Amino acid sequence: MKLIAEKISSYFKYTDKFLWLIVIGMNTLSLLLIASMQRAGDYNYLRTQIIALIIGTVGAVTISCIDYKYIQKLWWLIAAVGFGLIALVFLFGIRVEGTDDIAWIKVGGFSLQPSEIVKICFIVTLSVHLSFLTKHNKITSFPHVCLLAVHGAVPVVLIHLQGDDGSALIFALIFVIMTFAAGVQLRYYIGTIMAALLCVPFVWTKIFNDDQRSRILVLLNLDENAKSVYGWQQYQGKLSIMAGGYTGAGLFKGQRVGYAIVPEQENDFIFTVAGEELGFLGCCIILLLFLFILLRIFYKSAHARDEFGQNLCIGVFGLIFSQTAVNLGMVLGFLPVVGVTLPFFSAGGTSLMVIMTCIGIVQSVNIYSNEERLIIKAHD
Repeated sequence: MKLIAEKISSYFKYTDKFLWLIVIGMNTLSLLLIASMQRAGDYNYLRTQIIALIIGTVGAVTISCIDYKYIQKLWWLIAAVGFGLIALVFLFGIRVEGTDDIAWIKVGGFSLQPSEIVKICFIVTLSVHLSFLTKHNKITSFPHVCLLAVHGAVPVVLIHLQGDDGSALIFALIFVIMTFAAGVQLRYYIGTIMAALLCVPFVWTKIFNDDQRSRILVLLNLDENAKSVYGWQQYQGKLSIMAGGYTGAGLFKGQRVGYAIVPEQENDFIFTVAGEELGFLGCCIILLLFLFILLRIFYKSAHARDEFGQNLCIGVFGLIFSQTAVNLGMVLGFLPVVGVTLPFFSAGGTSLMVIMTCIGIVQSVNIYSNEERLIIKAHD
């Protein structure tokens, strides 16, 4: 019993308590918004979110207790799991209500989105790859940068083939953020952007379908198309945010929320619930929470004990930053709707469990990069 008490005491001593407090605050606010939103329907999103939060928290604490260097040693197994999950979607993938892509599989009575879990696998394997190149001074070598590009393209292409372009975009953004932070030179990104611009006509006419083109065009011609099929969700979402005013209608009091006027308000458009019921001030608090957590994770990456730990933290930073930026861009009408959740807040068990697992990884880097902790471990 004394040994268990000592382990718990040691954990609370070396874990980042401020990071945990931010996470607790975000999840608490998320549960309140989901509880308010679900009065508009029969499905119990709150129950699913609470179960996912409990599982995710247990997983996060468990992973944070394990030295992240063990994760590095198991990269090959993690890569195999990632490929296996993608393959499962091609074999047994289903489409869930409210989506137009086949990106889920049934596990018991629940729907699981494998691409969310693959994000962790991708962050780990890319962190190992980048650490190897940095250690051997090959991070600026053209052949090795090409191999990095192949590493990043594999999940992007495979998930695009499943129809989940939102997740494919997030993988691409994580790749860019991680490789740039690791030291890949700017000229490679400039060259890629120039090549991409040359490919725009081909992609627009041959790759994009009518649905994808319409979602982009509606952003450029809001006067005529704002209330069309493709602009309806964003149009109503902005009306809900405007209805909240400065202080909002109050939790459980938003009329538009109660009537579920905004499609998918429990998921991709949860920010509209915050806008109507918490107002401008509530939205600012949410944005500040994201700013705090991103700055904290970035700080932890700078104080990691090795390149692998730094890359892991930057990967988690890239995941949260890219999903937040794309989600808010969708909701506010700056980006087309591509089905990207708002981290911590959107209803979705797989997404929440993955984000919590990522927090556990950052905590592991923090705990096992602590100089005092390492000295004690060396004497044990």
